[in-house]
Amino acid sequence: MKRIVYFLVSLLGFTKLAAQDPADFVLPSIISDHAVMQRDAEVKLWGWCPSVWDLKIVCSWAPNDTVHVSSDKYKYWETYVNTPKAEGPYTIQFYGWEGKLCAEVKDILMGETWLCSGQSNMEYCFKWRVDDITDRSTLFDNKKIRFFKVAKSSSAYPVERIQGKWEICSPETAEDFSVVAFCFGKKLNEGLGNLPVGLIGSYWGGTAIEPWIDEFTLRHEKLEEKTKALTAGWAPTANSSLYNAMIHPIINYTIAGVIWYQGEANNERHQDYGVMFDAMIRGWRNAFHHYLPFYFVQVAPWSGYADKNAAYLREQQADVAATLRNTGMVVVGDLVNDLTDIHPSLKRQVGERLADMALKNSYHKEDIQPYSPMLKSFRVDGRKVIVTTTAIGKLACRDKAIRHFEVVDKEGNLHPAKASILKNGDISVIADKVKEPVGVRYCFSNDAMPDLFDSNGLPLAPFRTDRKK
Repeated sequence: MKRIVYFLVSLLGFTKLAAQDPADFVLPSIISDHAVMQRDAEVKLWGWCPSVWDLKIVCSWAPNDTVHVSSDKYKYWETYVNTPKAEGPYTIQFYGWEGKLCAEVKDILMGETWLCSGQSNMEYCFKWRVDDITDRSTLFDNKKIRFFKVAKSSSAYPVERIQGKWEICSPETAEDFSVVAFCFGKKLNEGLGNLPVGLIGSYWGGTAIEPWIDEFTLRHEKLEEKTKALTAGWAPTANSSLYNAMIHPIINYTIAGVIWYQGEANNERHQDYGVMFDAMIRGWRNAFHHYLPFYFVQVAPWSGYADKNAAYLREQQADVAATLRNTGMVVVGDLVNDLTDIHPSLKRQVGERLADMALKNSYHKEDIQPYSPMLKSFRVDGRKVIVTTTAIGKLACRDKAIRHFEVVDKEGNLHPAKASILKNGDISVIADKVKEPVGVRYCFSNDAMPDLFDSNGLPLAPFRTDRKK
């Protein structure tokens, strides 16, 4: 009997010790060596203990300001620390049961961290063909640019953990990362005086927007009735499934903003894209508890779309940029070298235009002008339609003649039109067979590439004036 009691006591003691094993202390993978944390901010730290612990956290930038926090009955804990302006590198140490060191995160830099998301044109990496980056010998030689690539995963319910790790920029690590995101980060790094930039890549080719919207937003915004069953394929299609597995696990991580390149997979359901995109942005902002700047790419021309689906989708994207604050849209209709390929291999300027948008709006670099000219107004003058734009300087044509204008007649029919630039910078548009025009369109098709550019080299965005309200 004594042996049994001794055995049970020993077993209980062993179980208690096992429950305190520092090896079972878990941090989210995004809080790991080589991370870039948001500088000069209140950031959240969180994780899981083997049992209910009193935890002590020491940050090397403030070694005398020890943080104390206890895990709850679910073994989860979270706390906040204030990060410095200086870039580092720094270390964070986590002490658990009996004051034992249970984790140490090293080589942390303080800088600007951005989430980069979307479908295949965001996922497009350096292993694929990239035609506007020729010399890579020194391109990746910057240890202040760092990547965290979220492993592809989908889930019917929100999950807490993801797979991935922070990697320092090098020829080896950059090859498998988004070209658009890298070029965005590189220009941001240069524009902010070589400040560290962290890029979190959470993307999946072929995905529609519905899987990226959280379930609460879908229900609250009453969007479920608008989301139709998607055809099963090689990419996840279930509502909220990618948000649950690839966004929700990182909503505790403080970021500066989001860049987004997606829409191609929604071209056949373009009529509701603006509503869903608007809701997705606001849902992400609520999840991150931050009024995140959100900069995105208008889908590029491609000859493979049916009807005028891409034109209508671009219009929906432009609506979001025009109506939702702290957003910005870059026009890339000129950055296509093969209209039969839905994945343009010109990616450098896409990322750089996104960076210009961030430098202007998020970092207040007043000398940068990142906005493509847009339609401002139009008026009918006899047989002509006079178009006024928001162009900086006078528009210039890069082709022999201005193309892709159409005039709308009283019956709503479209007619190819000729256009010329007036002395005051307005555009005069006329169609030979139309005596009484009522509207005008420019580049309003699936694959029209713009040929009018402002003094900053940015293309005039596609538009139409005959949209039914």
